[in-house]
Amino acid sequence: MLKRWIYFTGLGLFITVVSTGFKTKAEKQFGKIEGFHIAPNEITHYTVPTPDETEQVTYRLPYTGKSYIGFKQAVGIKESQGLYKLVSRYGYLGKYQFGKRALRTLGIYDTKEFLNNPALQERAFKALLSKNKYELRKEIVKFEGKIIKGIKITESGMLAAAHLAGADSVKRFLYSNGNKSFRDGFGTSIKSYIKKFGGYDTSIIVAHSSPKVKL
Repeated sequence: MLKRWIYFTGLGLFITVVSTGFKTKAEKQFGKIEGFHIAPNEITHYTVPTPDETEQVTYRLPYTGKSYIGFKQAVGIKESQGLYKLVSRYGYLGKYQFGKRALRTLGIYDTKEFLNNPALQERAFKALLSKNKYELRKEIVKFEGKIIKGIKITESGMLAAAHLAGADSVKRFLYSNGNKSFRDGFGTSIKSYIKKFGGYDTSIIVAHSSPKVKL
């Protein structure tokens, strides 16, 4: 009798432990994952799939589509693989690979604090987009929807290219019909950024001539 009681007690404990590993639709906060930071006013939760759903597809990643969240995550992956503490061999910093000069224009001087503060990096990225949108406000109206060198020009593509090379380089590309282009130290071109990051919804970005970011 004692042996049977021990057997069934052990079996019950085993089933309890195993079952805790299969909770479906558990909420996961991707804002706490390295390389995926979401501000308080953005969507903060996604769900993981059930066992049945995982059999239907190979991958179930957070789908952000052509939203602003999707845009900034795509740029971050391209720039640094989403690594907030990355410093490139050219001295560019963080997830979005900021130069020190660009940071100073936003009021950020402490690069150590910048590298260790994901939320600050996200605010800085949004602020720089705001500045570039102001610098390119006329070009956005003039060129959006046009085709240059086989590439459809969109606001998000222009903003991404400006992050890569600066607003003036984007203007030279546009007004030269794509004949005057820029490549960074890794050989990445304005044209490739306009194409890769085209069609995202960046309407959340408000143009500002001199945005500043507070620590």
